[in-house]
Amino acid sequence: MTTSASVPAGSEGAIAPGAVTDRLVAANEAYADAFSDPGMDARPVLQVAVVACMDARLDLHAALGLQLGDCHTIRNAGGVVTDDVIRSLAISQRALGTRRVVLIHHTNCGMETITEDFRHELEMEVGQRPAWAVEAFRDVEQDVRQSMQRVRTSPFLPHTDDVRGFVFDVKTGRLREIDPVA
Repeated sequence: MTTSASVPAGSEGAIAPGAVTDRLVAANEAYADAFSDPGMDARPVLQVAVVACMDARLDLHAALGLQLGDCHTIRNAGGVVTDDVIRSLAISQRALGTRRVVLIHHTNCGMETITEDFRHELEMEVGQRPAWAVEAFRDVEQDVRQSMQRVRTSPFLPHTDDVRGFVFDVKTGRLREIDPVA
């Protein structure tokens, strides 16, 4: 697998300020030049919402065989079901017609290497306590189970029958389904 082309580095080897954003804007120009309106609305064709980690190694559309318009994708650190994920899922289900939820965590997740002390360290550094929980975890399978349970028991979600959780192996690209009851 390859990564994107190099980005200009500054004098100390760091990426020059603005270089990445400039590259993204230039890529959008090329994209927009070839773009034609696909004529779809915001309702996902497969009526599925995928909640996954924000890790850059997860190419969800490629890994799941998805096309533009197939699903709603909700990503955050760890792929953890938080209040904001429930908010997005409620909108996805109640306003945009999704009926199933797929949760994807992955091996070698950075959330397994930090602790809730991260909040305290931030507070000491910036002088203000974050209002959010870190949601760090040690056992990826157990965290998938917890996330499935949060979806299944949310009073805001009308469609909780088809909720499945997986761990994506970053070395093999394979999904492993997690039994909700261990």
